[in-house]
Amino acid sequence: MVTAETAVAMPALVLFTMALVWALTAVLAQIQCVDAARAGARAAARSEPYAEAVGAARSAAPAGARIDLVRVGRLWRVRVSAPAPGTGSWGLTVRAEAVALAEDTAGLHQGGWDR
Repeated sequence: MVTAETAVAMPALVLFTMALVWALTAVLAQIQCVDAARAGARAAARSEPYAEAVGAARSAAPAGARIDLVRVGRLWRVRVSAPAPGTGSWGLTVRAEAVALAEDTAGLHQGGWDR
């Protein structure tokens, strides 16, 4: 009787373990997207060249990530999106966005720095 119960329970435990590992890798990819967006926004805010800002984001991003870097007024906006890792990945895409104030405009107030 114990053998029959084990035969039924074992596939469920294996499936649960695989789902848990997949979920953890998806969370890790999400965290990498957040870090990549922050790195890209910081680099862009420091007035680094566009290619270097995207490179900073790409170095922290998960494999296969898409990076969008745009300036909107005084703000640099970086969006990072990547497919969740693993086979199949159930069509899940992880995303993150970061915004930073451009240093060339920070604190400027009619000819002087704000205090």
